[in-house]
Amino acid sequence: MAQKENGKFVHTVLFWLKNPESKEDRLKFETSLTTFLKASKHISSMHLGTPASTNRPVIDDSYSYCLMVTFVSKEAHDQYQEEAAHKVFIKESEHLWNKVLIYDSENILK
Repeated sequence: MAQKENGKFVHTVLFWLKNPESKEDRLKFETSLTTFLKASKHISSMHLGTPASTNRPVIDDSYSYCLMVTFVSKEAHDQYQEEAAHKVFIKESEHLWNKVLIYDSENILK
């Protein structure tokens, strides 16, 4: 059952863009975010995606992007939050979104 874990701390961020149909806004957002992610020294693994084409009543597909990053510890996550590249991403991109929702979790599987 157990799989090798990529990190004990998972940081999930959902973004709702102001203009989700704008190719220009999407390109700006993706470029800024991927530049930041590649520069981070603390991420164990990462996933950046858009809503999957699944259709069930329990699925919320109203967001524009889903970012999931894992870390070896909460401390690594906290360092990621303070990285200069993270602050640059926020400054460059915050005008592109109208909502951000974050879920942080710590692995309890042994």
